[in-house]
Amino acid sequence: MVNRNPIYVEIPIRAEMDDLWKASQSPGRHEQWDLRFSSITYQPKNHDDEPQEFTYKTNIGLGLSVEGWGRSKGTHDGKDGSRTSSLHFGTDQKISIITEGRGYWKYIPKSDKEMTFLTQYDYQTRFATPGAWIDKLFFRPMIGWATALSFDVLKRWLEQGIAPKSQYMQFFAYWILSFFFSFVWIYHGLIPKVLYRHAEEIALAESLLPFSVSADSVVVWMGIAEILFGLTWWFIKRRRWLYYLQVFAFPVLTVSAIVADPSTLTHPFSPLTFNSGLFLLSVLGLAVSRDVPSAKNCKRKRKESA
Repeated sequence: MVNRNPIYVEIPIRAEMDDLWKASQSPGRHEQWDLRFSSITYQPKNHDDEPQEFTYKTNIGLGLSVEGWGRSKGTHDGKDGSRTSSLHFGTDQKISIITEGRGYWKYIPKSDKEMTFLTQYDYQTRFATPGAWIDKLFFRPMIGWATALSFDVLKRWLEQGIAPKSQYMQFFAYWILSFFFSFVWIYHGLIPKVLYRHAEEIALAESLLPFSVSADSVVVWMGIAEILFGLTWWFIKRRRWLYYLQVFAFPVLTVSAIVADPSTLTHPFSPLTFNSGLFLLSVLGLAVSRDVPSAKNCKRKRKESA
């Protein structure tokens, strides 16, 4: 049997109880900030005291989606002013690794306008032992990360008034640009410089270096440096410094290439146009890299005493 831990996410939010409650319990608002759901639809109730049932849909790409059901089993008001909302959910679709699960949301007031918002939930999986391992190694970390990122987006929405859609556009633009620049630097360091030592790379180095210096060796070391810089995008936390460096570096590299060989201006992929595009993307990356939503702003482990 594969051991698993329930998913737990907690975040402080500067908001009143009613505002946080409406943002998380109203389907139209909930689906705006929760990355796990594309749409949520409440079903009509015959009596007010019945559990609230709903259906949900999650688009997973390539025209595929997972649809499921949910049931709000009730709300408990604590003596300390907290509220707890229990949930039962699941799906019959075979494409989903989840069969059904249970969890709760808890709203704990710390002051008049400060809350602790947390959730804990767990679920059963399909596909026997292979499904359990897929869940443990891939799906559970992913769904836990999506929950935490969604909580941070909700926090910024209530505290700063930034619409969830705008936050997700910023988030995905930031990471797409980061992966793109990592690829560009690694590719241009590895392929033309280290592996193939392209003639144009060596000729450019020879035009800038003294005769006593081996252009071939310099090109290889430049390639290694570019590969390391590309890998830095995966590990450094403050990527804004990398964008600042690129905003300075690309104009310098462009001028150096043109001075070394003015004929490059007539090439199909001129350093002027290519590096100008990278410069503008660096400026864009610098703009979107300020205060990006992050799952790391949430607590992911519950205190043992809780």
